[in-house]
Amino acid sequence: MAQVTSPEELFVHELQDMYYAENALTKVLPQLAQEASDRELSRAFTRHLKETEKQIRNLERVFQDLGETPQAHPCPGIEGIKKEHDDFVQETKASGQVLDMFLTGAAARTEHYEIAAYTGLVSKARALKRRDAVELLQENLRQEKETLKSVESISKRMLKEASNGSSTAGRRSRAGSRRSPR
Repeated sequence: MAQVTSPEELFVHELQDMYYAENALTKVLPQLAQEASDRELSRAFTRHLKETEKQIRNLERVFQDLGETPQAHPCPGIEGIKKEHDDFVQETKASGQVLDMFLTGAAARTEHYEIAAYTGLVSKARALKRRDAVELLQENLRQEKETLKSVESISKRMLKEASNGSSTAGRRSRAGSRRSPR
C-alpha cells in the first residue's frame, strides 16, 4: 500500500475500500437472494442490490469530484464477512430456516460495517470541506441505515415465528428455491 500522509490521502484510501466493498456486494447479493428461502429476505437482497449499484455511482462521482480515477482497494472487513458466510454455508448444512436467520445476521454485520465506514467518510468529507461528497456519502449512509432496519425487522419476524413453531410464514416453496453455493 502506498504511504498515506495526509487527511486527503486517507479519505481517498477509505473511498477505495468502500468502492471495493460495494462492488464485491454486487456479486454477493444475487447469491444471497437465491440462498434465502424467505421471500421478504430474498426481496430485500434484490432491492439492496439496486441501491448498491446507485451507491457505486455515488462513490464514482466523489472520486471524480476529487480529480481521482475510481479505484478499488481490497477491503479486509468485507472479505472477512464474506468468508464467514462461505464457511458457514459449506460447513453447517443448515436448514433453510436456520440459513435465513444466519443471512439476516450476516446482512446486519455488513450494514453495520458500511454504516461505520460511511459515517467516517462523511466526517472526513466535512472536515475537508467537500460539500458535494458529503451529500453523496450521506445518501449512501441513509440507504445503509434503512437496509439495516429492514434486515432487523425481518430477523425479528423470523425469530418470533421460530419461537412460535411456525416455519412457513413468509417462505416460498423449498423445491428449487435454494441454490447450493459455488
